[in-house]
Amino acid sequence: MSRLVLDAGALIALGRSQRPMWRRFDRALTQGTKLVTHAGILGQVWRKPERQAVLARALPSIDVQSLTPELARRAGELLAASGTADVLDGALALLCRPGDMVLTSDPEDLRLLVTALGVPDVEVVRA
Repeated sequence: MSRLVLDAGALIALGRSQRPMWRRFDRALTQGTKLVTHAGILGQVWRKPERQAVLARALPSIDVQSLTPELARRAGELLAASGTADVLDGALALLCRPGDMVLTSDPEDLRLLVTALGVPDVEVVRA
């Protein structure tokens, strides 16, 4: 696996101290696997900083990429091509590279997006 691409469901699981997600997270760090998401995904889950200390502790280990105008336009085009509607999922799919694993609470839509992109060997797993 090249990288772990984290959707909102994965970040929520980290924030809720869910052991399976933390095991994946720790294993990735131990193996030198890069963790990546984008700022829109972080915005979906960040609500009350005083109650998100656990998620805040994980964030320095995650490459949170910018949701740029270019990425947003490309995400919109991907939504049209895939027949899906969530721009943040579209932008997340665009971060995927061959061999990546996507951790998400919505594997069906992300599989459609990754398939429409034609990125080979991306595994989409429920977080």
